[in-house]
Amino acid sequence: MAKNNDISASVIKRLPRYYSYLEDLIEENVERISSKDLAGRMKTTASQIRQDLNCFGGFGQQGYGYNIKALHEEIGSILGVDKEYKTIMIGAGNLGKAITSQISFEKKGCRLTAIFDNDPKIIGQTVAGIEVSDIKNLESFCKVNTPSIAVLCLPKENAFSVAKKLIELGVKSFWNFSHFDLNLHFDNIVVENVHLGDSLLTLTYKISC
Repeated sequence: MAKNNDISASVIKRLPRYYSYLEDLIEENVERISSKDLAGRMKTTASQIRQDLNCFGGFGQQGYGYNIKALHEEIGSILGVDKEYKTIMIGAGNLGKAITSQISFEKKGCRLTAIFDNDPKIIGQTVAGIEVSDIKNLESFCKVNTPSIAVLCLPKENAFSVAKKLIELGVKSFWNFSHFDLNLHFDNIVVENVHLGDSLLTLTYKISC
């Protein structure tokens, strides 16, 4: 299913939730589900689900519902999980280790190929089955292996300079955990800034209201 660049960011952000819930249904051996039943599980509305999925074409039939495996595959294809984007991580401290232990990169369409750090105590350690390399080897690695995605788990003061260097080396996409909004004004560069602390503050706001 082709992607549409006019689809809103809010719809795109909901797609991973659909994918995750459908994965749970597959594990429960459920074969079909209506938009109403799916909405009940996800605490949203059937109308919202139909509107979102209609952005990418028709997937279900009225009175018949959605074929869960087929819809899961279609959404996975839209999200790119059927690809294998070569991915590197910069920063193998506590945050980097936590991310590699909790995220299955392969199931998300990424293949983690290398991890880099500048701390002599960390270089040479094995993280997620990968030996941490010296950041000094980053340029030579990228020239040979041409990664597409970089996961940034480094201090915010280093984020921009490292990202700019990676762009020069051909990296086009960044998953940024540096506590700094990485705004890269280059053509065809994609950045997803992740603020874990903001999420916690949202939680504390909700319970204080």
